[in-house]
Amino acid sequence: MQLKAIAHSTFLATAILSGAIAQADNSALREYRAVAISPSGDRVVSLESLDKNAPDKRPHSTVVVRDAASGKILNEYDPCATCSYDRPSWSPDGKQVAFIGGDSKAGAATLFVAAGREARPLAAVKGVASTARWSPDGKTVALLATVGAKKETGATAAGARLVGEIGTEEDAQRIAIVPAAGGALKLLSPEDTFVYEYDWTPDGKGFVATSAKGNGDNNWWVAKLTHVDAASGALRVIASPSTQLNAPRVSQDGKTVAYIGGLMSDFGAVGGDIWTVPLAGGEPVNLTPGFKGSFNGIVWRNNQLLGSALMGDQTGVLALDAKTGKTQLRWSAAVGSQGAEGRFSFSADGIKAAAAQEDFEHGPRLVAGTLDKLAAITRDNEGFAPQVSVRNVSWQNEGFTVQGWLLGPRNVDANKKYPMVVQVHGGPASAVSPRYVSAGEYGNPLARTLVEAGYFVFMPNPRGSFGQGQEFTRANRRDFGGGDLRDILAGVDAAARVAPVDVNRLGLMGHSYGGFMTMWGVTHSDRFKAAVAGAGIANWISYYGQNGIDQWMVPFFGATAYDDPAIYRQLSPIESIKSAKTPTLVYVGERDVETPAVQSMEFWHGLRAMGVPSSLVIYDGEGHALRKPEHVRDLRQRTVGWFNRYLGG
Repeated sequence: MQLKAIAHSTFLATAILSGAIAQADNSALREYRAVAISPSGDRVVSLESLDKNAPDKRPHSTVVVRDAASGKILNEYDPCATCSYDRPSWSPDGKQVAFIGGDSKAGAATLFVAAGREARPLAAVKGVASTARWSPDGKTVALLATVGAKKETGATAAGARLVGEIGTEEDAQRIAIVPAAGGALKLLSPEDTFVYEYDWTPDGKGFVATSAKGNGDNNWWVAKLTHVDAASGALRVIASPSTQLNAPRVSQDGKTVAYIGGLMSDFGAVGGDIWTVPLAGGEPVNLTPGFKGSFNGIVWRNNQLLGSALMGDQTGVLALDAKTGKTQLRWSAAVGSQGAEGRFSFSADGIKAAAAQEDFEHGPRLVAGTLDKLAAITRDNEGFAPQVSVRNVSWQNEGFTVQGWLLGPRNVDANKKYPMVVQVHGGPASAVSPRYVSAGEYGNPLARTLVEAGYFVFMPNPRGSFGQGQEFTRANRRDFGGGDLRDILAGVDAAARVAPVDVNRLGLMGHSYGGFMTMWGVTHSDRFKAAVAGAGIANWISYYGQNGIDQWMVPFFGATAYDDPAIYRQLSPIESIKSAKTPTLVYVGERDVETPAVQSMEFWHGLRAMGVPSSLVIYDGEGHALRKPEHVRDLRQRTVGWFNRYLGG
């Protein structure tokens, strides 16, 4: 078996005095991820990295512990220089931190436990691992392990080569446990089941999980809510929800499971209502029907719930009555926010919180404190100036209130009209939230480069997006490219009313679902004079049999492509290829599991047959998300060059 426990070897942490990290390079933007506040609320741990504006190199993160009141750095851990670290987790007594370092080149992962100045390796996995969690008594550490993984976990990673007999061997991500004092690591959950998320039950005798049998990339959309026994590994189904589900958590009394459920198109993109079901099993109940927002994180505190949610342009924290579902808004702001429990992390008593927050004009900062006195505790990025202007644009269309963000130059010539590029988000169940646009590689460097070249960039959240409740998210089911495109076109007009936009020089771009919308847009509208379609879908019929995640389609189309081929054909851009006239750059990753390269090739072939100026770029070895810095840079240069050529930015 390709795993082992490590009992004796110890790595010294690189203990850093307050301010020393920032002093290393004051010109580098600091990023904070995976923020977790200690149980007592006195310290904050996160993954921190410096963006040194080096296009050919990804920033290396370290695990940093800070004082939650002053932001003073207490310890920094970096026991594996070649590793990418996963989210850190506090022990129940707040004295230790567990985290996983993954070395993709070596094909191995190590579980570390850190205390004081030292980080010691506790267990190693030949494969992939993530999500370390302490047992309630602090005596055991659990994790998710994929032994002998053929690829990185997740459908956005580059797929394994499709050679030999296909589908006979699948990666299985399993719950594993190891004694915190050292000892053998034990794979626990069934070997034929892929576990996506998990959490300990309060008695430490088991786990609540989301899991499915078969291929892990494909089956999250039909995952069940399950219980895994910590002694035997036996799995029991708690519920089989009709929606997608995320973030299962058990109440302190051990009786109730809460989770976020709703129509979701991508694992990791969370938005829905809060549901509860007895841990013993039963029918889930929606606690928040009709809520005008999308929950993206939940925790139990004192047998009541705290949840974070996107509500229009606001990120909010709400307290919920676990029996009635009554909500009370505790905090909100128009910021991007990230923490261990969705958008925040909460102390054991629920009184204190911490998160990493930012907006389009202000760089990331750690915030901590009580919700009524939440304040920044880091100031590393205060010296970075805004790179773009930003407007929060709202408009009415067909009974919906729709919202989007308009980025533009800081200084605008009042006598000049500017071209505008519409950037459509992926999903479709997702949303654009504020994120700092830096002068380097952090944030949205493509948008910044377009603004520097003289463009406005419009990022709408049309129907189908998160942020306005499940009715809004479900409003584009069986209508891809219909109402959502009409929302976007109405948004273009709304943006032109508040900014000097030349509506005769409009561009369209997007990736994934945004790539589909770009292909659809250039075959169903003559308003766009140039387009860039990334990882799109040209033909839903052929796509159904080509992609590695076909389970996502049934909730959105209402049936399989074999049971209702008409709706798949009706919503395929290739069916209207003869209407295409817009010059279009098409790109995709060579080993894209979610939107295979043949879809981009099919659309490009159609454009060429119609005599439409077009270009196709397939990036070597890439999956759904481009990860190699040289490819990201190349795409940015091609995109800006394409729009300059046809829009004259």
